[in-house]
Formats: sequence, structure tokens, C-alpha cells
Amino acid sequence: MKTDKNIKVLHIDSERTWRGGQQQAAYLLEGMHKRGYKTALVCRPGSDFETYCRSKDLPVFPIPMAGEIDFFCGYKIAGICRAHRFTILHLHSAHAVATGLWAKLFHRSLKLIGVRRRVGLPIRKNIFSRFKYNTPMLDRLVCISKKIYEVAKEDGIPEDKLRVIYSGVDLKKFDNDFPDQHFKKELGIPENHVVVGTVAVMEWTKDYPNLLKAAKKVLDRQTNVTFCAVGSGPDEQQVVELREELGLGNRFILTGFRTDVGKFLKSFDIFVHASCMEGLGTSILDAQGAGLPVIGSYAGGIPEIIQSQINGLLVPAKNSDALAESILELVNNHTLRKELGKKGKETVERFSITNTIENNLNLYREVIATD
Repeated sequence: MKTDKNIKVLHIDSERTWRGGQQQAAYLLEGMHKRGYKTALVCRPGSDFETYCRSKDLPVFPIPMAGEIDFFCGYKIAGICRAHRFTILHLHSAHAVATGLWAKLFHRSLKLIGVRRRVGLPIRKNIFSRFKYNTPMLDRLVCISKKIYEVAKEDGIPEDKLRVIYSGVDLKKFDNDFPDQHFKKELGIPENHVVVGTVAVMEWTKDYPNLLKAAKKVLDRQTNVTFCAVGSGPDEQQVVELREELGLGNRFILTGFRTDVGKFLKSFDIFVHASCMEGLGTSILDAQGAGLPVIGSYAGGIPEIIQSQINGLLVPAKNSDALAESILELVNNHTLRKELGKKGKETVERFSITNTIENNLNLYREVIATD
């Protein structure tokens, strides 16, 4: 594969913890590094991303980031770009976009590419956000789904600045993971139970209350089902309390944060993603890659992944009745589970991280060509 020597990209991520956005930036950073491109990352010292880069021997510059008005951080990044001849800043979080703008004030020839990952609240009322995303200093804004693209247009961001590049997943990530024959025994799940699982951070956009309420409705009608949620987060205590309030007990297992996600995906029978707000939903892509039948919600970019009744099922967001009915449909129809899992595994190919990396490289070529 020929490497374009003009592509020299410094990635910036301002978050302390590891979530989907950091995984996407890591895929891109690592993919470019393996292909021989000049690339590196700026992140917070002691962040999960720094730990990841150190473990993978990836080039990283840990720099303290005090927030969106930290012009000194921008000054230091501009210095790194001059010293190492980086020409493009790829800004992977909202705060990183502000940091990139400060850096460009000190190094005017830099090209800036931002990323918008969430279908969130409109930015129109936030003066600084309006400036940040509309200023000509920001060359392009990557939207990880068509839904985010439409929201960005509604927010007044010029259409010629927007590009849709879907988030991707490593389709071989779980190839060496297999269904664990001791999985149910270890978690106290009866052997004849259908396992309905999810993998999601415990915060409000993932709408765990909706999933818990749907689980209650399923378990009131079906005796051979156990739910299992992999993840932790700021709302974990509320999730635990609601589980107890609904009397779900060990029929809704909470594993907390796990690094062996592949084992769970290969041991689940059904995957549910109940988000009420979502940029795209890469956990759905991982589940489809593992061959699972998936139930998702009409939220954000999820309908761009799932075609209902073809490669999964879709239900209205925040509707526990509809979610429960879809879960029951799959619990009681093994043939449909198998068909949706097979079709999902086929259609997820278009979300390969290889495609995502190549689309970003094409965007870098585009912004360089505007000189």
C-alpha cells in the first residue's frame, strides 16, 4: 500500500476515560501508524488513552489540558507541529476542537478536522460552539452518521464543511473468542435460559431504565430468560437501585466493566441496545460482527445500521412495551434469531474499520489539496 508522504496528522483527544470515541481515534491512529504514515496523539497525562498508546508503542505527547480556553496548550501543540512537521490536526472531541483552534492561531498553516460523534442538543444557542464549528479556521467536520450530518446542517454549519464518515469496527476483533461452555454456570444462569445481553456505559443516553422496565415485562411473561449487562459508568448506582426496585435480582445480571467483552458477545443469544440518543452505535456493530441478532432503537444513527426485520429489529426509543415485545419475539423464535444474526454479520462488512481509515485518508488528501 502506497503511503502519501504529505499526510502528517497529529490527533488530539481531550478525554480522561475510554469510550467509543477513544476507540475510534485509536483505530485510526494505529491504522495510520501501521501503514507508515507520520502520525501521533496528544492526550491528557494519565488518561486511558495515554496508557493505551504506551502499551501499543504508539507515538504520544501527554499535555495537560485545562479546558476550552487553554491557549497555552494550543501554543504547545503548535510547537509540536512545527518541530515534527505535522500539517493536519484531527480533533476527536468537542474540547479538542477548541484546542485545535488555539493551536492554529500560533501556526496558521495547520489544517483542522473536527469530529462530531453525538446527536446531541443543538449548538445554536451556545455562542462559543457556534463560533467553534462555523469558523473558517475549522476546515472540515466529520459526522459519524447521516443523522448527525442532518443535525449539523440544521445547526447552521456550512454543508461544504461537513463530511459523513461512519465509525468502524475491527471485524476480526472477536475471531479468537468462542462461546464459553462455563459461561452460564459462572454467572448462575440456568442452562435452559435464553440470555439477552447488552454492552453499554451506564449513563443516561443508553437508557438503562427503559431496558430494565422492558426486562420486567418480559420476565413477568417468560420464565426461561436472563438479562446480562456489561458496563459501568456514572449512573451505575441508579441502575442497581432500579433493578432492586423492580425485583429483578439475579435475572438481570450486572457484570460491571469487563475487558473480555468478546466472551460475552459469543455467549449471548440476543443483543439489545436501548439508547435514546446515539451517534451511530458501534456496540451494535460489534454484536453483529459476532453474529448476534440485535434489537436497537430509532435513535440517532442506529437506523443506518439496522433495517428492521432484515438484519435486526428496531423499536421506538423510550418505549419499554415495544422493546419487551421485540425481545419476546426473538426469545420464542430461534429461526428468526438465526436469520437476523446471519444477515447482520453480512451487512456489518460495510462498517469495517478498514473502510473508515481509508475514508479519513481521502479526507486528509482533500484538505491538503485546498492549499
